[in-house]
Amino acid sequence: MELNKDIDQFDIPLAKRTYLNNPNSTLLKKLLIFSPFLFLIFSVAALRFIRNVEFIPLDNLKFEVKKNHSARILGHLPYRETPQEKLVLIEPNIEVHMDMRDSLLKMREEAEKDGIYLVFLSGYRSINLQNDIFYSLKSIRNQEAAERARVSAPPGYSEHSTGFAIDIGDATQRETDFETNFENTDAFRWLVNNAAKFHFKLSFNKDNKYIDYEPWHWRYEGSIEALKVFESANRKP
Repeated sequence: MELNKDIDQFDIPLAKRTYLNNPNSTLLKKLLIFSPFLFLIFSVAALRFIRNVEFIPLDNLKFEVKKNHSARILGHLPYRETPQEKLVLIEPNIEVHMDMRDSLLKMREEAEKDGIYLVFLSGYRSINLQNDIFYSLKSIRNQEAAERARVSAPPGYSEHSTGFAIDIGDATQRETDFETNFENTDAFRWLVNNAAKFHFKLSFNKDNKYIDYEPWHWRYEGSIEALKVFESANRKP
């Protein structure tokens, strides 16, 4: 067959037609005649049935979807930077979220009554400052990101950006500032026994599989906003 042959010249076979010549053909013809009426009857019945069905909005359906709640980077959870209008100055260069100011200062006062002198080392840190801390120290110490993340959160992943985190030291043993041996101070022992009364919780304990133990780092969970911020952190992985 030539490729340029006109399409009208192609042989298209005629469709075979089969005629009914059996006793059932009469019944079939009747069914075909009355089928529009049968369709109408079934349609009316279907409409009545649909009217009696209570439809449930899709929003109310409960789908079991497995969600990834962690969203971690190098073991750290993401945190939004708190707005400046929610920050208050409690000491030179130390700002905290306004919700936790009173509890934090009250905790220091109560500690002093027991002969314990707490010192505040670091409160709110902006994401820009956290960026400098993470990448500058990583470079100076010749550390890979994963190694540095064991002791410092990447920018956007630090509890300090929320204003609800506070680093605490012992005023009588300043050599233990930001050191694990802070756990051997009277200040730390007092915090372990009393911090919960003021709604403070140790963020990174010895059982944390992502981040190194930080006995000096505490977070506030004494307001609804704070509880929402740390909801993911308090959920067991």
